[in-house]
Amino acid sequence: MKTVAVAAAVLTIALPVAPAAADAAPDERPDIPVGTWLAARTQPAVQLTSFTYTGTVAVPTSTINQTAFNQLSEQAVVAVQAGKISSDERSIAKWLFQRIAADVDTYLTETTPERTVDAEVGGLCTGWWVTPDGYMVTGAHCVQVGETELSQLFAQQALAKFNEQDAKEIISGLRGIEADEEMVKLAQQIYVTFNTGHMKIRGLKQSLSVLQSLPGGGVDKTAKAVPAELVSVGESYPGKDFALLKVNGQQNLPTVPLGADADVRTGDTLYISGFPGLVTNTPFFSLESKLEPALTEGPFNAKRATQTGVPYIQTQAPSYHGNSGGPVFSKEGKVIGMLIAGTVSAGGEASESESFVLPVSIIKEKLGEKNVKPAQAMTTIRYNEALNDYFRNYFEDALPKLREVQALFPNHPYVAKYISETQAAISAGKDESPRPILMWVLIGAGVLVAIVLAVLVVKVLGRRRSRPVPAYGAPPVNGPYGAMPPPSWQQHQLPPAPQPARGPYGHNGGDGYGQGGYGYGPQSDGQGGYGYGPQGGRHGYHPAPPQGRPYLGDQTRDVRYGQFAPPPDGPAS
Repeated sequence: MKTVAVAAAVLTIALPVAPAAADAAPDERPDIPVGTWLAARTQPAVQLTSFTYTGTVAVPTSTINQTAFNQLSEQAVVAVQAGKISSDERSIAKWLFQRIAADVDTYLTETTPERTVDAEVGGLCTGWWVTPDGYMVTGAHCVQVGETELSQLFAQQALAKFNEQDAKEIISGLRGIEADEEMVKLAQQIYVTFNTGHMKIRGLKQSLSVLQSLPGGGVDKTAKAVPAELVSVGESYPGKDFALLKVNGQQNLPTVPLGADADVRTGDTLYISGFPGLVTNTPFFSLESKLEPALTEGPFNAKRATQTGVPYIQTQAPSYHGNSGGPVFSKEGKVIGMLIAGTVSAGGEASESESFVLPVSIIKEKLGEKNVKPAQAMTTIRYNEALNDYFRNYFEDALPKLREVQALFPNHPYVAKYISETQAAISAGKDESPRPILMWVLIGAGVLVAIVLAVLVVKVLGRRRSRPVPAYGAPPVNGPYGAMPPPSWQQHQLPPAPQPARGPYGHNGGDGYGQGGYGYGPQSDGQGGYGYGPQGGRHGYHPAPPQGRPYLGDQTRDVRYGQFAPPPDGPAS
């Protein structure tokens, strides 16, 4: 029992403590920054969306209303005479252009021929998968625009060439006057206003799409626009700015989980994911760079409500054009709202500290109206587990999960990168994956058995080496627990003999030099013999015993324990 206890104590010191299994808490955040962990988990579900309008833009040719223009010229003469304008021709021309631009329909009229041009306008936003079979959430203003705004977009896209041509014609009518920059701008403004107001759009078509990577392509040039169907749409900001899309033929899509309004409050940090237009509209960045969502963070500033009672969250997390429709997360990685709006300066720049988020309760309400239930596929579950292993340096544990994700969803934009990095880390000897508990138990049991056996062997060998073999007539030696004490006759002195006696039986003797001979003792096993060894052997002799111990002579030959009767004269004096 003592041996086992000692071995157990040694085992406790010698064996390392078995680490917890990698999946003991698969959703617990590793010891990395919240933003790093959250971005890695949510990026696969955040997608770049686009809406596109195509049509034929028709605009009439314009001509000067001569009657109205003559009246305006007379007014110019009066203004010159009154000293309100300079008398030089350039100053008079500018004054005329200013009056025409302020009331174009009075001084310009439609004429033929009608001019046409095919045009396409649209915008980019952010959306995110809410079910594995292809339902996506985004903003209402990301899928449709009003008539006024649509006309402005087409005018900017299609009419620039016509506006420039018309401005040159009216300036050329000013014979002998060289136009300066101000005059050119005034002339162009006349036709921007007129052509936009008289423009017609024919054959208007709308399309929605999600930019999705191809199988094995990742986030790179192999991505393509996948058509999306508009399932429902709310009112643009300041209304319930929500839209639901459906991309058919999808399965095992990565998704993000929905939280609750109560998950966050004033002062908490919020995280916005999306595609800022300052990147996607910039030609300097690669397509791969443009298709990776950006993460910004900032505090929850306040709860707001529009005049119609729609709740919004104001946050200091920066947002930009193109972020619209992007999910907003709590630090636990759950969606608590959707980025909808932000104020802009007079120059069109986004103003920080004024981003507005539609709460997740409105999103759930709108999903419920279409009976769409948010869900997570095994793709997301395994990917999140693999990421947690990856960030803990459990690379061997992460690798099979990453491969499972790739098999479940070949279009996954990031898993191939993580597989490559994980394999490289394993090859570099950086893996710290914990061994299974059963393996540690088996190793511990094996070590325990080895220690117990070693202790037992050491104790047995120690006893044999230290065991004394007493000569007849010597005081008895205490043997181990349970050994039989020597008989009383062993203490009788036998008469001395004139010849040297062979030594006592040795203990497992062999060929050696020393105190050989027949011998008995409490520890003797009877296997001794004549020998030349210190413990007896075969055909051996030993020198005379120390003074005071008599030789037994030949009388001791062939004596066995219990077969030798004591001498009749009683105990020695």
